[in-house]
Amino acid sequence: MNRLAQTALLFLLGATLLHAGTTDLYLRYVKEGLRPLVLLAGAVLITTAAATLWYDRRTPTHDHHPHREPRVSWLLTLPVLALILVAPPALGSYSAAHTGTALTKPFGFPALPTGDAPLRLAVADYAGRAIYDDGRSLRDRVLKITGFVTLDRQGTPYLVRMGLNCCAADAQPVKIALTGDIPPVLRPDTWLEITGTYTPRRTKDPVNNGPIPYLEVTTARPVPTPPDPYDETWNS
Repeated sequence: MNRLAQTALLFLLGATLLHAGTTDLYLRYVKEGLRPLVLLAGAVLITTAAATLWYDRRTPTHDHHPHREPRVSWLLTLPVLALILVAPPALGSYSAAHTGTALTKPFGFPALPTGDAPLRLAVADYAGRAIYDDGRSLRDRVLKITGFVTLDRQGTPYLVRMGLNCCAADAQPVKIALTGDIPPVLRPDTWLEITGTYTPRRTKDPVNNGPIPYLEVTTARPVPTPPDPYDETWNS
């Protein structure tokens, strides 16, 4: 790999990061708040590539020393090609089924909007209020919650969202067990919008014995995967 190839690789990686940061692609890798850093990293790499090329062209030919990096350095192109050619799906039912619920007790519970309209909640918000507030703010409310389906080994269905601390590598699930009018056929990784009500029923996660609340399902309808498939509510 010569200097020109190194410059091209730097530019390509920077352009890929800028593309990811200006679209929703970056959400497959890091949390939403890190978008400025992704864009900054892309800009720095492109600037570095341009500066390297400019310096290389200004340096007289006789000052160049023929030196090539080992061929194994071409393996650095693989992550770039992976970013360009393969957009990995967000972590889904397989990860959720093999990872225990990450629900933790929040510092407090902000007041919820009043009214008769269905109340839209995040999976982690419902789970936290149901477990650690005994559902006080959820009783007699019609709720709407969106997440993807996962099944345990016994076929018990859960509605799940994966939460991030920083990036997809540290993603952990928060789960809600479903009861009531559940669709007869549920496929893992299907995204559903659930309309239902609070129930005091609880269970334990078979993976880590963590607490999982139930939701009494009234209706369930498939929905597209959201632009940001991860949920930062539980660690915000």
